Amino acid sequence: MTDDEPVELANEYATVHVRRVQTRNGVRLEIVSPQAGRAIRLCPLELEALTWQTHETFSEFLRTPFGPESDGE
Repeated sequence: MTDDEPVELANEYATVHVRRVQTRNGVRLEIVSPQAGRAIRLCPLELEALTWQTHETFSEFLRTPFGPESDGE
């Protein structure tokens, strides 16, 4: 994969574009969700930290994808 050459990953629930980008602080992996209009750039340590997680952790993310439910406050 080279800079500016996104790879599209998709299934019936989501589509993301992934590419490697060079920044002033080094190489980052950029992940863009066109449908949600959101993007993030992750450094190698942040990506490694993802490997420390369990599938249950990601299931929790998907249960409340935009944060905890408001308790009315």
